[in-house]
Amino acid sequence: MTHPTLLVIAHGSRDPRHAATVHALTERVRAERPGLRVETAFLEFNAPSVPRVLERLAAQGADEVVALPLLLTRAFHAKTDIPSVLREAHARLPRLHIRQAEVLGPSPLLNATLARRLREAGARPGDLPRTGLVLASAGSSDPEAIAVIAEIARELRHTGWCAVRPAFASALLPRTEDVVRELRAEGVERVAVAPYVIAPGRLPDRIAAGAEAAGADVLADVLGPAPELARLLLNRFDEARVPVGASLSA
Repeated sequence: MTHPTLLVIAHGSRDPRHAATVHALTERVRAERPGLRVETAFLEFNAPSVPRVLERLAAQGADEVVALPLLLTRAFHAKTDIPSVLREAHARLPRLHIRQAEVLGPSPLLNATLARRLREAGARPGDLPRTGLVLASAGSSDPEAIAVIAEIARELRHTGWCAVRPAFASALLPRTEDVVRELRAEGVERVAVAPYVIAPGRLPDRIAAGAEAAGADVLADVLGPAPELARLLLNRFDEARVPVGASLSA
């Protein structure tokens, strides 16, 4: 095999919608770049696991893999879990050149995906000056990840919304429902909630429940297999192939 394989590494979930969404996204990536071999693996809950896919690729003659974390921020999974799994795999498969790509965010393509989902949910451009946006992420205890979410909220504030506030489904406060109510109390006429999450599962459901309980006017879907997200995966794949990228077998 002369071309690198793109290995998309998702976290995994007991919710079957999660894996179905991940597979739909990787199918779109394949459609965007015919001829590129794209494989999917999961850290937990779902099969196949990362080690099993790498072992299969090595047995089939692959010599180079770009491992792409399907993650929006550089938190624990990107900094610790995935590098550890890849190092252990390389120790068993020394002839397999493994390069870890960067996480997906932040990126203008992610912001474009958020905008797409909000439009699909009914957010109209003319309503933005009187609409507050809740950027609802899964949450993390990692300061770098939280700083990225705060920066994205600041960027989105300049795209026409009257206010943009972050909210978190776990690890940190405030929760989605708290921010929706806070914006209402400040006199914001309309409130939209945008889950900054790739696939359905327990935490996105928590975001949706909070938005509905607090009476948000617009609730966007998760990012899912959007064309902008597929292009972003390919961008990260291409970036990882340059010599300055992180390699586990250099």
